[in-house]
Amino acid sequence: MLKKKFGLFAAVTLAGSVFLAGCGDDAATEPEGEGGGAADPEFLSILTGGTTGTYYPLGGAMATIVENETGLDTTAEVSQASAANMTALADGAAQIAFVQTDTAFYAAEGSNMFEGEVIDTVSAIGALYPETIQLVTTANSGIASFDDLAGKSISVGAPGSGTYINAEQLLEIHGMTMEDIDAQNLDFGESQESLQSGQVDAAFITAGTPTGAVESLGATSDVVIVPVEQDKADELIEKYPYYANDVVPSGIYGLTEEVPTVSVLAMLVVQNDLSEDLVYDITKAIYENTDQIQHAKADFIKSETALDGIGIDIHPGAQKYFDEVN
Repeated sequence: MLKKKFGLFAAVTLAGSVFLAGCGDDAATEPEGEGGGAADPEFLSILTGGTTGTYYPLGGAMATIVENETGLDTTAEVSQASAANMTALADGAAQIAFVQTDTAFYAAEGSNMFEGEVIDTVSAIGALYPETIQLVTTANSGIASFDDLAGKSISVGAPGSGTYINAEQLLEIHGMTMEDIDAQNLDFGESQESLQSGQVDAAFITAGTPTGAVESLGATSDVVIVPVEQDKADELIEKYPYYANDVVPSGIYGLTEEVPTVSVLAMLVVQNDLSEDLVYDITKAIYENTDQIQHAKADFIKSETALDGIGIDIHPGAQKYFDEVN
């Protein structure tokens, strides 16, 4: 059995290696893949997110599956998640990436964090699972609603990240802006540590539940998830239709009852110039081997729902697979 490898994401180095693999001296003699793409790479890199999020463990499992099923050396890379992943794929630094459906939509439209920078060289493999927007705090903070956030130190993710835009839009629906809070640009792991130490009062975390960073916080603190009430959820969904109603279930993080919130979807995207045959094989490998993914979100990864909520073009190889099985 081939061995899965993890590596730190270094865009410049990785981009160089991908370029050399695809454009070496004998690249011109290699046949193009079925579907009109350039010659397929000799290895695949899957960009995930931080080690305390959901993308990273799922990406590691998927790298093993893809490697075993296709024979291509495949790695899961730590990265800065959705927005950075779209840019990295557009720059040729990797072949496959996890992104939020809303972030992929912004990239295709050239809006929000991609203002003036349309990314049209990336297409979808398929949707995976709900990415729950969790406004996390602790019992000691005294924060119980969005109204309590004013003037408080709140982690909102990296500027331009999917989490940042989610935070911005939720604040907007509640009549607030980033100017009304003391916004801190922290990743999930930093948010966890800062909540534990009291350096921030709450943190927006957009990730599949249960999220590792929040579970770690729950080991030392009483976790509170601030609810998104139904009227606000309805208002948000009407204005930004890529959101959906969701809940943080009871039984995780020490919660004794479920908490209403909203979500976007996690999805996989791929470089357009990978061949139809290769992307077909990748798609088939992932969606037919979810039993090998040891994570709760594997139950959501189904071919029947893989095209739900996708706001960008589907790669022909993925479309071919879903046409066959659905």
